[in-house]
Amino acid sequence: MYQSRNDITDVPGIKVGHWTDMESVTGCTVVICPSHTVGAVDVRGASPGTRETDLLRPENRIQEIHAVLLGGGSAYGLAASDGVMEYLEEKSLGF
Repeated sequence: MYQSRNDITDVPGIKVGHWTDMESVTGCTVVICPSHTVGAVDVRGASPGTRETDLLRPENRIQEIHAVLLGGGSAYGLAASDGVMEYLEEKSLGF
């Protein structure tokens, strides 16, 4: 029997994947969300790099999110979102 560990994967429908590049000392984590998941963002820091976070502003038409990517490695980390978008497209999720 499964025993909850208070992990994000204890939330029904949430899937998490992670990849680490030990040589470059970087990696990424993606959280795949179930249908009708509402998202929000708070961007802080001296020079944060983001992609598509403005879509989460309340006045925009996006009503749900399908995935969240946390990536390291500066602009190269942002490029990992291309793979996430390809995966979502294969599953017919998103625009």
